[in-house]
Parts: sequence; C-alpha cells; structure tokens
Amino acid sequence: MITLRPAQERGSAYFGWLNSRHTFSFGEYYDPNHMGFADLRVINEDKVAPGQGFVTHGHRDMEIVSYVLEGALEHKDSLGTGSVIRPGEVQRISAGTGIMHSEYNASKTEPVHFLQIWILPEQKGIQPGYEQKTFADAEKRGKLRLVGSRDGRDGSITIHQDVNLYAALLNEEDEVSHPLASKRVAWLQVARGAVQLNGQTLTAGDGAAISNESDITLRGAAKDAEVLLFDMAA
Repeated sequence: MITLRPAQERGSAYFGWLNSRHTFSFGEYYDPNHMGFADLRVINEDKVAPGQGFVTHGHRDMEIVSYVLEGALEHKDSLGTGSVIRPGEVQRISAGTGIMHSEYNASKTEPVHFLQIWILPEQKGIQPGYEQKTFADAEKRGKLRLVGSRDGRDGSITIHQDVNLYAALLNEEDEVSHPLASKRVAWLQVARGAVQLNGQTLTAGDGAAISNESDITLRGAAKDAEVLLFDMAA
C-alpha cells in the first residue's frame, strides 16, 4: 500500500528569514493525522535567508539528520563541534541526554535549502554525539546509496535506530529497485525533480508511506531528481 503525502498539503511556517514546510506535525503546525511514520518523526524542508538562522536551542532524545540541497549550513553545538554542511554531506546529531546547538546560513549572499529530519532513537538517555560524512554524486547517481544505518555499514553515518536511509540521484529513465522485507515499512521523500514510485508520479516535496509492498521501484521522471528512502521496522 502506498499513501501519498502531497507537498501542497504539508504544514508551513514563514518568519521572513525562514520558509519551512512540515511533512509531519511540528511547532505551531498540528495535524493528528500526520504525527510521523514508524520511527520517522519530522521532515522539514527549510529555506533560510542569507546570514540568518536558528539561534542556540536544545534537544533531547532525538536523532537529527541534516541533508543540504543548496547552499551551506553552519552548525555549532555544546559538544564543541563546529562545521559547515554542503550538498553531498549528511550530518547526524544524537541529542541523547541533552544538547544545545545553532544552525545558520553560512553565506551572507545566498540562501540555504535543506531537509531536517528527526528520527526517534531506540534508546533514551544515550551519550550525545555527532557525525558528518560526504557522499559524492557519483555514488548516488542511478542507484540507492546507503547514507545512514544502525551499524554505520558501507561508510554510512550511524543512526541509533533500526533504519536504513538511502539517497539517490535519478535522471529520466533511470530505474532502481529496493526489496522491502517482511515487517518493514518505508517512506519516500522527493527532495527535487520528479520520480515514479511503483508507477505513481511524485514531484518535489511529495512524500509517500509504503507498507505491505515486497518491492519498491523508482523511475526518474525528470532530470536530476533527488530522493531519500527510509527503510524502517514496522
């Protein structure tokens, strides 16, 4: 079964410096029918104006994944970590017992466009941690590249939950398949472009909950489509 979450039905927030779209309930946007999916709790598509950003704030007991599409996102946290995240890089913060951090557009002239993803951890109260890795376009072009997993295999970032996170870049007619094991579900998020999911067309910002399907087939429907696929325990 595939249940679409159209981009235009997402929640939204606009603060001048921030234009955000919420796939699931977040902040002042509350939708009891979209509180998350399996262990996936938040997918926010954020566009931040030059030189602006999220001031220092706290999190606990959450796996936070940042995936930059355009521009550069500067990160600082109470662990003493400071970095800039650019397209092709994936960052994971384990908030655990508590972490303070800030996120700013690293550019004074160009906006930054990124996805912020929250995943419920399998255990509360873990030691806070941070990880960031780069995945070249060639690793994702025409294929599903594992970028996050519970055990950090194949060079992926480690996520403290039973989830396999894949990224793919698909041109028109590119086709990839992914088997979905018993007692597993998946979420597809289209970051840019358009794809066909088991014959259904999704465009940028659309998401889809996938359950009781043995195979997932993705076919590029536009040049340079980019997708994230979450394979999770049901």
